[in-house]
Amino acid sequence: MSSVSNVTARARVTQRASRHAAALPPGLLLGALGVLGFSFSLPATRLAVADLDPWLVAFGRAVVAGLLSAVLLAVTRAPRPTPAQWRSLALVALGVVVGFPLFTSLALHRLPASHGAVVVGVLPAATAVAAVLRAGERPTPRFWAAGGAGLAAVLVFAFSRGGGGLGTADAEVLLAVALCALGYAEGGRLSRELGGARTICWALVLSLPLTIAVAGIALIADGAHAGATAWLGFAYLSVISMFLAFFAWYAGLARGGVAKIGQVQLAQPVLGLVWAALLLGEPVGAGTIAAAVAVLACVVVTQRTRVAGP
Repeated sequence: MSSVSNVTARARVTQRASRHAAALPPGLLLGALGVLGFSFSLPATRLAVADLDPWLVAFGRAVVAGLLSAVLLAVTRAPRPTPAQWRSLALVALGVVVGFPLFTSLALHRLPASHGAVVVGVLPAATAVAAVLRAGERPTPRFWAAGGAGLAAVLVFAFSRGGGGLGTADAEVLLAVALCALGYAEGGRLSRELGGARTICWALVLSLPLTIAVAGIALIADGAHAGATAWLGFAYLSVISMFLAFFAWYAGLARGGVAKIGQVQLAQPVLGLVWAALLLGEPVGAGTIAAAVAVLACVVVTQRTRVAGP
């Protein structure tokens, strides 16, 4: 009799666990996986630009990811995009292949990764704006209020650290954010047609003529003399940040909505601070932690609101 009771108890626990797992939206799970992959991007960039030229880091990572993409597309015999899809892919490439890597690489020559991670916390709000403009989504006033609160926390942090104004490096990060938001919104919309993996792969392949040319010039001008940690950072950026993390990220945006799933990135500043402290040994002050926590708190609100689709 006791054996039967134990089996019944285990079955009930398993059923409850299954129901909880099923309650988590696939878009949210995929988006969270993508953000986890992205969260080490700034610390990895900081490691790479310590020895390597920022232009080589920004464009070289796209070359490696682009070559991997070309192989994957050839092996899977992916159909070529339509002319309209190529135009959308050009916007994706401008934002996530060129814009964000370039301007964060330049900024992190002067900024600690922990500082950059908090400023990048404005990205979800920018992505929501881009989702309205490019993906036709309609967030609610409550959603905008939560996103605006996160934006305010980031701007207060940046201004306080910049002596009452935005420094050049902060401006570079914000420009990177604006371009990245465009790439996220356009890529999330296009992923509904192509799928997440093919969207980033075609964008990377489209960018290869530019990325190979710029990376080659940077390599000839400054060489590639770097230590092991710099190359490890470069490898992470090339394979994870620029390639694999986008598979999950764009799939999550396509399933859960660009504006809503984009807010999951509010967790990225906190993760970035953890990596910066643990792996780079950067000091993380109370002000930095307070700003990151304030930004993270907005995730709960945004994920409890509905966003109307196009």
